[in-house]
Order: sequence, then C-alpha cells, then structure tokens
Amino acid sequence: MDLQTTSPEPKRPFFTSAAHFVRKYWLDYLVLFLIAGAIVALDQWSKVWVRAHVPLAGDWLPTWLAWLEPYARIRYWYNSGAAFGFFQNGNTIFSTLAIIVDGVILYYLPRTSRQDWWLRLAMGMQFAGATGNLIDRIIFHHVTDFISVGNFAVFNVADSSISVGVAILIVGIWLKERAEKKKAAHTSELIKDETKSE
Repeated sequence: MDLQTTSPEPKRPFFTSAAHFVRKYWLDYLVLFLIAGAIVALDQWSKVWVRAHVPLAGDWLPTWLAWLEPYARIRYWYNSGAAFGFFQNGNTIFSTLAIIVDGVILYYLPRTSRQDWWLRLAMGMQFAGATGNLIDRIIFHHVTDFISVGNFAVFNVADSSISVGVAILIVGIWLKERAEKKKAAHTSELIKDETKSE
C-alpha cells in the first residue's frame, strides 16, 4: 500500500509575504489610524492651545461659562507619571509602556474580527491615548494636563480616550458574552424540542 506524501508548501519570500499582508489588512490599519489620528490631533491641538494661553497652574473658562468654575475648568498642569497624575516621576517607564501598548495593538489588530467593531474602536482609542501622551513625554519629558473636574486629578484628551476605550471594551465583551449565552440557550431549547418531537 503506497502512502501519499505531500511536500510542505515552500515558504514565501519575506517581501512577498509582506505585500500579501498589506493587501489583506491595509483597510483595517487605515481605519485604526484614522480614528487614532483624529483623537491625537485633537489632543495635541488642545495641549498647544493651553500651553499658549493659560499660565501654569492657572485656571480659565470663557466668560459665559464662569458659573461652571466651581465644578469644572481648564487648569494648565503637567505630570511625569501615568494618566490622571498617578505614579509621578516615571516618564521613562511610561514611555516604554506606551510603545509596548501601541506595538501590541498593531500586532493584535489583524487577529480581531471585523464584525467586532466595538473592539476595534476601543483599540483605536487606546492607541490614540497612548500615542498622544507618548508625544508629550518624548518632546517635553512630561504630559500636559488641563481638564479639571471637581477635586478629581487633572487630565487630558488622551487620558479620556484611554478611559473611554477601556469602558467600550468592557461593555462590548459583556454584551458579546450575553448574546452568546442567549444563542446557546436558544440552541439548547431547539434541540430539546426536536428530541421531544421524535
């Protein structure tokens, strides 16, 4: 009895594999970079405006919003730690972490389903937040903060993007698991009904 043996497929040259990867996933990365680019642009523009118009540790609000000052205001501050002012004097550590986070997101993106739009939106927002603050850390060795709400730590657009991205991720996972449980329960009921009918 002859056994048929199949020879393994020859490996593609690196450049051929890279070209295939780009053709397959360019749209996925384009969407990610569009989402992240818009948020990073807003983050950097807002920080430039605050540094140019508000003195360090100073507060600002337009006159017509003066009534809001006890609750929220623009307050120029900076920190060398994590989001919302935690873990000060860790600029190098958090710069390295931001690069790792961005790298993990870029690596993991093509491994996610296009149907999980909420996951990709969350990844885009987290990529934007990490990149926005990384730009500050590279240029100024600290992060510019300016959104002050009540007695909460001062934060910025990039911090908000990370937080909202995490919230979307948590809610999305919960909704997906809930839908899968409902689907499994429905399938189980159908199987029971078919068994009874037999």
